[in-house]
Amino acid sequence: MPAPARPNVVVFYTDQQRWDTTGVHGNPLNLTPNFDRAAMDGTLLFNSFTCQPVCAPSRASMQTGMYATSTGVFRNGLPLRRELPTLARCFRDAGYRTGYIGKWHLASNPNEIPGPVPETDRAGYEEWLASNLLEFTSEEYRTVLYDGDGNPVRLPGYRVDALADAAIRFIDRQSSARPSQPFFLFLSFLEPHFQNHRDDYPAPDGYAERYQGRWLPSDLAALGGSSYQHFGGYCGMVKRLDEAFGRIRDTLKSLDLSEHTVVLFTADHGCHFKTRNAEYKRSCHESSIRVPTLLVGPGFDGGGRVRELVSTVDLPPTLLDAAGIPAPAPLHGRSVVPLLRGERQGWPDHVFVQISESQIGRAVRTARWKYSVCAPGKGGWDEPAAESYEEEFLYDLHADPCELTNLAGMESHRAVADRLRSLLLVRIREVEGRQAAIASAPSRPAGQRRIAPEEIGE
Repeated sequence: MPAPARPNVVVFYTDQQRWDTTGVHGNPLNLTPNFDRAAMDGTLLFNSFTCQPVCAPSRASMQTGMYATSTGVFRNGLPLRRELPTLARCFRDAGYRTGYIGKWHLASNPNEIPGPVPETDRAGYEEWLASNLLEFTSEEYRTVLYDGDGNPVRLPGYRVDALADAAIRFIDRQSSARPSQPFFLFLSFLEPHFQNHRDDYPAPDGYAERYQGRWLPSDLAALGGSSYQHFGGYCGMVKRLDEAFGRIRDTLKSLDLSEHTVVLFTADHGCHFKTRNAEYKRSCHESSIRVPTLLVGPGFDGGGRVRELVSTVDLPPTLLDAAGIPAPAPLHGRSVVPLLRGERQGWPDHVFVQISESQIGRAVRTARWKYSVCAPGKGGWDEPAAESYEEEFLYDLHADPCELTNLAGMESHRAVADRLRSLLLVRIREVEGRQAAIASAPSRPAGQRRIAPEEIGE
């Protein structure tokens, strides 16, 4: 069977999955043996972050390589602008057969159209089996998606398995019917997102019990939130996702496609279990913004562990680069492929994060420091950005990886905050095209805390 001239590409996209659910990031529960093995075989982006810890904005960035203020999707409930270049359009124009399966969350009028997505809102994907708001058209053992004609399709099995089965059928069909034509498949799960109407994390039968009460990440152990209620089910959902990931890779192997297919595993954002606000995300904390990300397949096998800080906006240009497709000019991100060749000069030493819905927030995260601001008196629902912000959080991630001590306003860390403020203002101007101001947090005595001059720039 002839192989396509360009590699196939599969995106395995999870919803609300923390980076530390994986063994390679220190989780002791053996939730992700398939992810961990792929990370050893391929390239692990060890420090990977969403650019927007909200579902729809992050998903728009993943489809475009652009920040939320440029896609028009700065909060949930807004459609992706139809004129934007997207992954599907770029791959389709390069001769790929494109397919989308699962949760979309980027259609017009989502409150009126929870399931079917008009063709004009599919961002260029050809084969279609999806639901705009999968959390409202399905439950864990009742999966309903919609085909290209808008007809409901009931799929059997636990929801993760239902979507994985559909993806396996797509891969098998493409490899059999069009063996010389490459395909691009975006497989978008709801798990391990909570089931909205129950505020619950419904794992497959028998899975939650394996993990309930066994172990908690340190931030959750310290802060609690809803983790004692929900973490077992959440882990069970992650376990089933990893099993599905293994099945997708087994499918590629059985069809002799492994050496011809790039697979990306990543998530839209993390989950803090109501420890940072009244729900699960929408904050600057690692639990909200840090996600598990790897690439495996041609160009990425044996890439090892990349420690540079990588953003969601860097993933679309990476996939295009891997396929030899030029990236369109508006993309904000850059390909990680040069990092695998040791070309690290010019790679940013930070990631920029926009936060919406709960607030209008902005943050930068460096190797050591986290600095976050919010617009006083403004919610993040009606406006995408603000002119004036106030310092809200400053964390030393070396001394305080769980982000339990807020250093904002401490006299000892004023120089650190000033440097990060300057950096954040530059990023706001570059990305959003606006001049903003950031007011300092009220000054507080530092006690014994001190920062050496050489630590300020870390």
